[in-house]
Amino acid sequence: MARLLGPARPPGLVTRFLRRLVDPRVYLKTVMLGGVMVMFVVPGVADLVNAALKPVAGEGGTCRIMRVVDGDTVTLMCPEEGMESGRLVGFDTPEKYSPRCVAELIAAERASWALRTLIQKADQLKVTHQGTDKYGRALLRLELDGQDVARAMIRGGHARAYGAGPRGSWC
Repeated sequence: MARLLGPARPPGLVTRFLRRLVDPRVYLKTVMLGGVMVMFVVPGVADLVNAALKPVAGEGGTCRIMRVVDGDTVTLMCPEEGMESGRLVGFDTPEKYSPRCVAELIAAERASWALRTLIQKADQLKVTHQGTDKYGRALLRLELDGQDVARAMIRGGHARAYGAGPRGSWC
């Protein structure tokens, strides 16, 4: 009789595995981890591959595009200037880090990947410095195989022409 009222045996290996298999938190964690991978790790690896394989001819020597920040902003590493943030001139893309709506965020991510793809497909890359903007970023004109990247981004529907002044909404 004392055996029936005593403490329960801890669950075995099979029972713990089955409980974990049916726990929805496991699947939620998996989806969240996959989202983090897609949002941060995959773009970072793609940028590093482009930086390693695609040298960019510049005024001060060979530069590297270390990171595509969004569709019209890159991080450039040049021998003379070192690491610098650069705004690509001639076009505007949706904002990735301060979107006004979900549609703008999705369009911004597409524009970022479009720019990465254009860089990856190009055989020759050339960058020309054209001063700095009010945020201290270098203003850059990027040419891919002799063609301004602004034209390719606009033609692909990922950007619109931009010179200066107020920007329109992407929402």
